[in-house]
Amino acid sequence: MVNKQFIWKPLPIEDIQQLFKTLSIPWWIAGGWALDLYVGAKTRDHDDIDVVIVRDDVHKLNAALTERWELYKAVKGELTLWERNEVLPSYFDNLWVKRIGSDTWNFQVMIVDTHGGDWLYKRKKTITRPIEEIGLQTAEGVPYLRPEIQLLYKGGSSHIREKDVFDLETLLPIMSKREINWLKDSLNDQFPEGHDWIDRLKT
Repeated sequence: MVNKQFIWKPLPIEDIQQLFKTLSIPWWIAGGWALDLYVGAKTRDHDDIDVVIVRDDVHKLNAALTERWELYKAVKGELTLWERNEVLPSYFDNLWVKRIGSDTWNFQVMIVDTHGGDWLYKRKKTITRPIEEIGLQTAEGVPYLRPEIQLLYKGGSSHIREKDVFDLETLLPIMSKREINWLKDSLNDQFPEGHDWIDRLKT
């Protein structure tokens, strides 16, 4: 186990697209960049860049990248190198990736679980969506998570950051009624006792 200095030099989205095109697996830009792709403009600075893949494809990622890239399993601030052909334990859902020999991190890979063709929300597995419905695509062909799903990850966290609130306030005026209602229903499902964002999600 290693403690690598957390210095980021995120790959541009265009480079992510070219890299993942070679893998022949479904993938989506996630995090704040996904929301900016929905807006169609950069709304704030981003420290890193996240890519989502499904767990069934994770070993294709390992096989394809480990000749030029180092993939680290990230858990509670600790990073452990994911060796080529090593079986990834099912509880790992976050990989940090950098070029071999580099001291800077280039992108994260978030691993999502599926069941019977449905995406499963990791914090409450009763919240699902057909896998083909979790993303949208830019005119340039870049796939990204739908805004209501990305905002659920942000709002459903145990620690909501200032940038998460900014993202919500930025997206709400342009999201559709259907998107907002799905987010509200999902937060109600995860937090039946109430959630600070639910009152903001009036349509």
